[in-house]
Amino acid sequence: MDGEKTKVLIVEDDSMILDMYVHKFEQEGFMVFHLDRGDGVVELAAKEQPHIILLDVIMPGLDGFSVLQELKVNSQTKNIPVVMLTNLGQDEDKTKGLTMGAIGYILKSNMTPGDVVKKAREFLKQ
Repeated sequence: MDGEKTKVLIVEDDSMILDMYVHKFEQEGFMVFHLDRGDGVVELAAKEQPHIILLDVIMPGLDGFSVLQELKVNSQTKNIPVVMLTNLGQDEDKTKGLTMGAIGYILKSNMTPGDVVKKAREFLKQ
């Protein structure tokens, strides 16, 4: 990624949490795109080609699992790594996300925005 900023797309319906993540990722040198709902994610991802997508699960409009499904069937977005960003800690939710093609799972309640950036960087190295 010579000289170009790493692009992250953050999809989170809680505006306070979204603002926190957007600020932290920008502070860490990322180019940030964001949406506060599931609708429009695939279109934005296809247009901007982020290096990674952080995707909330419970949102108005399309939920994160529906968005993930749409991302994975679209030829322009299917190879973009998606990390589920949620407070749903149940194993079946994790398994569902990973089975559907997410590369990882971040529990929001256990992490600071700085931790989330760190995790995103780790996922990008995989």
